[in-house]
Amino acid sequence: MIRIGVIGIVLKRDKDSAMAIQNLLSSYSEIIVGRMGVPDKESGISAISVIVKGTNEQISALTGKLGKLNNVYVKSAVTALEVNC
Repeated sequence: MIRIGVIGIVLKRDKDSAMAIQNLLSSYSEIIVGRMGVPDKESGISAISVIVKGTNEQISALTGKLGKLNNVYVKSAVTALEVNC
């Protein structure tokens, strides 16, 4: 089942983690529909929203790998809507 979901990522200022996020997102590009990042220079954090279309397993795998990175906080939500590819 292919579903639509969103992954919310908050990153504390950390260039190594930012590069690791970029690498992970690139490796999962086949399920990424779009993404938007907003830096908050005052507080030293960045928020990234990633819209995904994939199986629960694919979305969970990406979310889990992101959550293991230092200074990275992740939450995902997957809709009940099933889509055709």
